[in-house]
Amino acid sequence: MRTFMLALFILSGTIALAQDAKAYTQKGRELLEKQEYVEALLNLNKAIEKDANHAAAYYLRGNIKAQFDDRHGAMKDYNTALEKNPKLTEAFYSRGNIKMKLQDYYGAIDDYTAAIALNENYIDAYYNRGKAKQFLQAYEDAINDCTKIIAINKKNVDAYYMRGLLRIEFGDMKNGCLDLSKAGELGDLKAYELIKEKCNQNGQD
Repeated sequence: MRTFMLALFILSGTIALAQDAKAYTQKGRELLEKQEYVEALLNLNKAIEKDANHAAAYYLRGNIKAQFDDRHGAMKDYNTALEKNPKLTEAFYSRGNIKMKLQDYYGAIDDYTAAIALNENYIDAYYNRGKAKQFLQAYEDAINDCTKIIAINKKNVDAYYMRGLLRIEFGDMKNGCLDLSKAGELGDLKAYELIKEKCNQNGQD
């Protein structure tokens, strides 16, 4: 009986700490959204003190570090968040963004791919994965990512714009110029400048 009561006491304490960590994390999230970074950081640190396995707190703290361009600090927090919760989609995406800044394009592609595996409609992950592939001159694969975005959202102007550029770089002038025209139609006026520069001089209408 004494052993049971001791176990129950320990369990109750663990639950209380987890609830405290969740509350501090939520407060940190709210402060982060208000751009009150110091107070947000203090609350997230308290969350981690209460529960060292609280993945969301590490993820949000990583976002603050990324905001201030502490790339390696952010990477460390994202790594820890994913160790604690390997299904934290946003942590894969955010770590991919850090790897992009560090010019680790293959690593970024791996992280964006992991995020997409958890959410197959993750448009931002497709877009950034396409950008990483563009840096590696894997134009056809990057075009495929843009095409996937357009399949999800036919009015995604950024996908048309990037696919247009990629197709032109890949040598497909006609379809590239058509994509730029669609981007312009959807409101991206920069596309019309590119049409003048890249399409009209090549006999594209």
